[in-house]
Amino acid sequence: MFIDQTKIYIKAGNGGRGCHSTYTDKYTRKGIPDGGDGGRGADVIAKADRNLHTLLDFTYNRHFTGKNGAHGSGKTQKGKGAPALVFRVPPGTAVIDNKTGCVLRDLEHDGDEVIVAKGGKGGLGNKKYKEATLGQTGEEREVLLDLKFIADAGLVGFPNAGKSTLISNISNAHPAVAAYPFTTKAPVLGVVREDDAIFVIADIPGLIEGSSQGRGLGDRFLRHIERTKVLVHIIDMSGFEGRDPLQDYKTINKELKSYSQSVYKKPQVIVANKMDLEQAKINLVRFKRSVKHKVCAISALEKFGLEELVAAIRKKL
Repeated sequence: MFIDQTKIYIKAGNGGRGCHSTYTDKYTRKGIPDGGDGGRGADVIAKADRNLHTLLDFTYNRHFTGKNGAHGSGKTQKGKGAPALVFRVPPGTAVIDNKTGCVLRDLEHDGDEVIVAKGGKGGLGNKKYKEATLGQTGEEREVLLDLKFIADAGLVGFPNAGKSTLISNISNAHPAVAAYPFTTKAPVLGVVREDDAIFVIADIPGLIEGSSQGRGLGDRFLRHIERTKVLVHIIDMSGFEGRDPLQDYKTINKELKSYSQSVYKKPQVIVANKMDLEQAKINLVRFKRSVKHKVCAISALEKFGLEELVAAIRKKL
């Protein structure tokens, strides 16, 4: 199961209590204060880990509580601080304070981390002739984890345009492929290798008219191409399902523009797919008259034109 958004509760550890202690012996008429300070409570840290690809684990574990610092003791002994509690998330996860909407940090790269909640400071002992104090309470907050895939290129297009077949033939990804719409129900990442070049490509579920407003969960899928550098626009040039390829192209661009200007303005590689079907050749001639951009004609099923397509994507990148 693919989970890309979830809420969790964070509570950092409390600081340990400062010690009230007095040292006395047979030579000391008046006791000497020797209470140690309390230890610091555990911080709670979010860290990006490239071995993770979904937030599924947080569906079953939503509470993270750091340990409290140890109390101080006599002979000026300071309580031991609690080690930080680290929970790991996939790269590309934004950590957001759910109450204020403030982005604490966008963990884009493997190893990036942020202190989500700071542990409380330990209380002071009475070793300096002062009253011992209690430790501070650790921070607590509800956090929204928002995962957006990090990919160099993103595949967009109508359902059943051949995106899954394409990504399975040019990368190491193996999504489900079938002859019906919405076979892909969650984003899929694949790594493309061409000579000495490597780039990551993302296949998102098919878009439909109204996707930018949430129809067919389109807005949830469009989130995953926000970080991409290039869009690979796949069009079913055969019109096999009775759709007009030119209208499909205009509709998808309209949805991209409605969703985000920054997404709409990303460079596009326009791909005419299913060129193994006879009607596709007729439609391609009309399509090229209206679209004044280079069009890569391919057949993802027959693996025709894929090398030229990969080279075109690489050039755009």
